Amino acid sequence: MTIAAHLAEPPELKKYSGPQRAAALMLALGETYGTPIWEQLSTDEIKDLSSGIAQLGRLPAVAVEHLLVQFSSEVSSMASLHGSFESAERLLSGVMGVDKVREIMEDIRGPSGRTMWDKLSNVNETVLAAYLRNEYPQTVSVILTKLRPEHAARVLAELPGDFATDVIQRMLRMEQVQKEIVVEIEQTLKNEFMSNLARSRKRDPHEMMAEMFNALDRSAEERMLSALEECNVESAERIRALMFTFEDLGNLLPASVATVVKNADKREMALALKGAPEEIRRLFLGAMTERAAKLLREDMSAMGPVRARECDEAQTALVRLAKTLADRGEIILVDPKSDESMIY
Repeated sequence: MTIAAHLAEPPELKKYSGPQRAAALMLALGETYGTPIWEQLSTDEIKDLSSGIAQLGRLPAVAVEHLLVQFSSEVSSMASLHGSFESAERLLSGVMGVDKVREIMEDIRGPSGRTMWDKLSNVNETVLAAYLRNEYPQTVSVILTKLRPEHAARVLAELPGDFATDVIQRMLRMEQVQKEIVVEIEQTLKNEFMSNLARSRKRDPHEMMAEMFNALDRSAEERMLSALEECNVESAERIRALMFTFEDLGNLLPASVATVVKNADKREMALALKGAPEEIRRLFLGAMTERAAKLLREDMSAMGPVRARECDEAQTALVRLAKTLADRGEIILVDPKSDESMIY
């Protein structure tokens, strides 16, 4: 085989972008061969490569061999490489300090967001506004321009009237902000606000149990809560208050109902509504087009008798979908059991 033929790009590699190929290369090089390269990279470049490794998944051996043709004798026997958060963290641990590794992995791991501004856009607007109202309006205006527009709007609405007006005027007059100022604000947010927020967020175990009970079918949920009430009435009541049930969907705003309908599995929704109270059924059917509502009614009628358990399971799935959409910020859950009118 000629060198040219050996270097021809395999079809398996065509779907990978340049950054993904760089990530695969660094993963294949490992600690021994990769350390000199990692040491020459900036923090942003390390974050980009680490994020690529964490999201890489499986890479076929033929693609690895092409990327590492100079080391083909070492990689040709591999079935695949498997990039993951753990492999990225393990690789970085061999070339830099623990604190630096922790900082980088926090930035690329999970739904909280890769950058500081992503993370800030996932903070409840009431909490964020409470912090920002003690800052200079000019600083707040810079921060809001870096957030997602819909989240910035909700934060703005939580600020005191005169303060919010001042912030808006500064945003309208704002010109290009020096990079050094943005970096300084970002670092302050990280050191003061985000670190304090993380320390204060010790999760109530009752919240965790409420989420677990939400995932149960109704008969199991009621059986376990009743058993808990016999030995710990207070905890059972707190869990009930924290749970978001199928009946609570009846309090959704029309726009939120329409979003749930759009994202729901149609057969699952038909099953859920077949066993639902009439007012909830009307609410969901009213969020559909006339034709879609007619088709769903026909599907519900065509099902004939169904087990109550099947309806319960479908209703649980619909609640889970609503909570997922709320976590993504796509809908607002109105919870009458909460001390506040809205939760996200």
